[in-house]
Amino acid sequence: MTDIKKLGKVAVLMGGPSAEREISLLSGNGVLSALREKGVDAYAFDPAVQSLFDLPREKFDRVFIALHGRFGEDGTVQGVLETMKIPYTGSGVMASALAMDKWRTKLIWEAAGIPTPRYHIIHKDSDWLKIIDDLKLPMIVKPAREGSSIGITKVNSVADLPYAYELASKLDPLVIAEEFIAGQELTASVVDDEVLSLIRIEAPEGKYDYANKYFKDVVKYHCPSGIDADIEARIRADTFKAFCVLGCSGWGRADVMLQPNGRYAFLEMNTSPGMTSHSLVPMAGRAAGLSYADLCVRILEAASLKS
Repeated sequence: MTDIKKLGKVAVLMGGPSAEREISLLSGNGVLSALREKGVDAYAFDPAVQSLFDLPREKFDRVFIALHGRFGEDGTVQGVLETMKIPYTGSGVMASALAMDKWRTKLIWEAAGIPTPRYHIIHKDSDWLKIIDDLKLPMIVKPAREGSSIGITKVNSVADLPYAYELASKLDPLVIAEEFIAGQELTASVVDDEVLSLIRIEAPEGKYDYANKYFKDVVKYHCPSGIDADIEARIRADTFKAFCVLGCSGWGRADVMLQPNGRYAFLEMNTSPGMTSHSLVPMAGRAAGLSYADLCVRILEAASLKS
């Protein structure tokens, strides 16, 4: 049983200045309500309108990071909290920065033997035909340091590539063209070094985009996933390896594609996953017997300094 009083005064960081602000506010308010329901002395804190230097001035004992995207999930806030010596949830500075950068995540995973789709870093003067010849169509074009499917395009023809690049580059100068993996979309949640049961995502026409993720009820989620038990066991083992090799800690979520032939590929690692009513870590938690509120407390309990 958790001694709630030992958790002290808690700031739930939400909102922030990133492109994922709207989702972060949904996550943060959900977490805030859950913590208060459990008796935690918790308060909303939006770094977009409040100075982080108010955290020590207001004598917060620990922080639950419910920020998504850059300036909240990329090591920036984590570095400030390390300097202030305020324990926080999730991964540290290095792991947060690496996981936010899909290109550098791929470099590390490839070196560690974690399967991930083939890719090219693209620029406005890239040879589109050469990229298509290598990756084939369709392919995925996305900004390297955004989340929640923001700025992603499925490219079906050479004429679509320049437009897809322009859309992604408005969000991030670092743009990835990635091999499209056809198959089942899976997600693997990690909480306290435990990989929970996989969730299989069934989206209409395979469109698990921003709107379908957060604002519609058209996506079906399957947990247990229903995939072959041996394959699930291998994916869960590789999830933990993928989590650890980036230096992640606390909690996180990996996105994985499973092909009909049983091969799979890891797309990305999220170090501050969504905690909205449509989010995946709470779903996996419920399947493991953890209520939303208990999950929030468990994540908060693991708050720490990493350096």
